[in-house]
Amino acid sequence: MRSFKKSLKGGLTGIAFALLSTSAHAAEGTTMKMVPDADVAKLPGVAFEQTLADRLPSAIKDKKILKVATDLTPPISFQDEGGKLIGIDADIAAALGVILGIDVQMTNVGAGAAIVPAVLSKRFDMTISGINDDVELEKQVDVIDYMFDATTIMTIKGNPLGIKSMEDLCGKKVAVPVGTFQARLVEAASAKCSTPVNIMSIPKMPDVLQAVRTGRADATVNGYATSVYTTENQTGKGVGLQALPDVRLAIGYLGMLTSKDNPDLRDTVIASLQHMVDSGAYKAIMEKWGLGPLAVTTVKFNDAVSMPVN
Repeated sequence: MRSFKKSLKGGLTGIAFALLSTSAHAAEGTTMKMVPDADVAKLPGVAFEQTLADRLPSAIKDKKILKVATDLTPPISFQDEGGKLIGIDADIAAALGVILGIDVQMTNVGAGAAIVPAVLSKRFDMTISGINDDVELEKQVDVIDYMFDATTIMTIKGNPLGIKSMEDLCGKKVAVPVGTFQARLVEAASAKCSTPVNIMSIPKMPDVLQAVRTGRADATVNGYATSVYTTENQTGKGVGLQALPDVRLAIGYLGMLTSKDNPDLRDTVIASLQHMVDSGAYKAIMEKWGLGPLAVTTVKFNDAVSMPVN
């Protein structure tokens, strides 16, 4: 879906970080305790596992609270009409709460660019959000690879401009989320164009999709999972959208993020997810949201280098 490669090394001063944190807080939604829906609660493997709970870091074990950051990218994580967080991440988070015997509190931090700072600032224990794993990201945080994804192009229904490839985006208006892997793909494609791509950088994914629906943009380059789901389950006002199924770029993982100084949490989450994989609960959640083909069979971490395209 998204990635965040900019390093927060020496160039990010304390003042800049404070400003980033302040702006991120302003965009945050309400923190919600994740409780599994009836269809998730009855899945095999969604039951308390003492051996897994015992592996949690003591700070989380004592408080029985896991603070999780997310952002909105359907069907990975989004809100229903009542504002409830739903999607693959919401279902996985709720199932983890049951398995580990803790309250998983999930917060929409507002935009994909806020996901990495959410962990680095220690305001959240981890993120469960569809962020693309890559080797640069792995230098900052540990990335738990919990599903596959790729990148495709989305247009309005009917594809009236006949867009079939990245080359066809030359001279077109293309909306992309700020600071993402997909934005960099479009920038690289534009550099090869005789007429550059008119890149519209927009903070939030729902607004990116809406820009295409309403004709402000001709297309977007987007995660395959989101694109397939949006094609089949239209939300928002304006003309419907469609993914271009023959365009499959940058195959890789989506990852959950944990701090590098919290390996106990990382390993507990990996073991819990593998428990869900082995029991069939994980695959059922993926199929519920129409993304069964993107399910992993083994949960790994920091494995971006193994993918054919990074």
